[in-house]
Amino acid sequence: MAGRPPRRGGPGNSKPVAYQKPAGTVRRSQVVRTNGPGAMIDLVDHAVMVGGLDFWRYAPQDITACTLSEPRLRDRLEPRFVEAGRRLAQEGCFRLPPLGEEKKATPDSGIEVLELPRWFVCQNPACRALVHADGLAQRGSRYRHECIRPKGSESVPVRFVATCRRGHVEEFPWVWFAHRNVEAVCPAPSLKLQEGATGDFSEILVKCACGAQERLSTALIPNSLPHCEGHRPWLGEAGRESCEEKHLRLLVRSASNAYFGQEVSALSIPERGRKLEAAARQVWHILQVADAASLPAFRSIPQVKDALGTASDADVLAVIEQIRIGGTPVREPLRTAEYRQLVAVERETPGELPPDGGDFFAREATPDGGPIPKIARLVLIPKLRDVRVQIGFTRLEPVMPDLEGEFDLAVQSAPLSLTQDWLPASEVRGEGVFIQLDEKAVWDWERRPEVQARERELAAGYRDWLSTLTGDKAPPFPGVRFYLLHSLSHLLLTAISLECGYAASAIRERIYCSRADSDTPMAAILLSTGSPGTEGTLGGLVEQGRNLRRHLRRALRLGELCSNDPVCAGHSPQNDHSERFLEGAACHGCLFVAESSCERFNRYLDRSLVVPTLGHPPELAFFEQREGS
Repeated sequence: MAGRPPRRGGPGNSKPVAYQKPAGTVRRSQVVRTNGPGAMIDLVDHAVMVGGLDFWRYAPQDITACTLSEPRLRDRLEPRFVEAGRRLAQEGCFRLPPLGEEKKATPDSGIEVLELPRWFVCQNPACRALVHADGLAQRGSRYRHECIRPKGSESVPVRFVATCRRGHVEEFPWVWFAHRNVEAVCPAPSLKLQEGATGDFSEILVKCACGAQERLSTALIPNSLPHCEGHRPWLGEAGRESCEEKHLRLLVRSASNAYFGQEVSALSIPERGRKLEAAARQVWHILQVADAASLPAFRSIPQVKDALGTASDADVLAVIEQIRIGGTPVREPLRTAEYRQLVAVERETPGELPPDGGDFFAREATPDGGPIPKIARLVLIPKLRDVRVQIGFTRLEPVMPDLEGEFDLAVQSAPLSLTQDWLPASEVRGEGVFIQLDEKAVWDWERRPEVQARERELAAGYRDWLSTLTGDKAPPFPGVRFYLLHSLSHLLLTAISLECGYAASAIRERIYCSRADSDTPMAAILLSTGSPGTEGTLGGLVEQGRNLRRHLRRALRLGELCSNDPVCAGHSPQNDHSERFLEGAACHGCLFVAESSCERFNRYLDRSLVVPTLGHPPELAFFEQREGS
């Protein structure tokens, strides 16, 4: 994907050009979630912000090719969008990012970006002037400051901007900041940004020629910056809105907390509801007057009997009611529907191969060496399609999805556009291994006094984390079951990656978790891999899934001892001075994996719940003994 050249002041504010070299290129898969609308990225010659969906241009012949279909995901997202006051198209609501022309950029294709920040620092060590772009000379694609050197000195974008929790972004108020402790601002401010020899943040100093100066580290003090003005430059001139945030915050534009894309994904699985709806519409001339009393009689008609098959009366009546009101059948939550499909697949037969067509193929298998204690089911998935959609983003703090992987869009979610009713998406085809824990074993483990005591400790840490948020809502505490599944997922991911031929960062987790008293109790994990734009994978992950016994043994061994023990094993999230409120015994030495693999930013982890660790009773661990030990 090629980005269109940056425009000064915001997207769409200058006249289109017939030809201009692209400002830079970004892979399609990077646009969704990490470099989406509102993200700040560094190109070769520019620091830019990606424009909103209103400034994404598709060539007419590319729109159809870029459209992805996933009705189950669309139907689950629509109610959330309605609650947040946004629209979602009925058809064509998911699109791949546009393919820009890398050799001949035109306004007809690509993504428009805007230059941000527009304050630059002169790179002459004897100068270090902090100047707005309007006061610089532009030679080619670079800015130069006319300082003491004959040809001037190259200037680079300043590293800092100002933001708030709602995602608004604006230029850092450099002139105001340098003079905030002075009675009056000088009539002709001339600023310099001086950094110490060590490069430490505390040594950065903003100076003015009038003598006023201020250390940049003081901007980190709460409530030390002006009020937020509600700027949303990625949405253009009309994007500004009122903001109730009383004060801005300093942000390093390239920091990891500058952009958190909110991504929702769904597996393409056979849809029972859609098939039943199509069958009901085939015989609608008969079923349109059916009710609970008359449906059994209608089902005795051969035409209706053949169409409805073995579907229950309750499911048929629900579909009939939805058709009558002009809607679609009520969808199950994303992961509940996937879980039901995965635990109901057929057992594999020797020599069976996946069909040439289709997006999903899975079979239940028996691990080498026979069943594994506390593992209820192993499902191998040679063919898998995962559609990932970005619905918004946040800054400063990521917002966690619920256990179904869905977000509340009314909570701290910045929009991607003002007028568009579609969303950026990516499609990944690959393979996976689904591992279901024995529900009775999990339920018995949850009732142990040691586990319940640890859950109270983890819940206390979660409440401490909530107290650090200012007025935000968050999903409820996920429970000790989720900590177990998430920690086991990270251990298995690391263990399997050693032999499957894929790097750990290329394997992605998907947690299926719900309480034991829910309608569909879930305790399972899916490890999958795939690449956007490819037809599939080489099958290494599926084949290693058959060796689950060996990989589980290695995973438990990895979790027993951490290089940071006993500090890691003894960590408690309750009243933690380091503010690690969302993890127990977990750190970079044992459980943390690449953020591309983890659904929860390496939070909600505790290996002491999986395997016995230092300082904890053995009864706390789900696997009290390693398989084969």
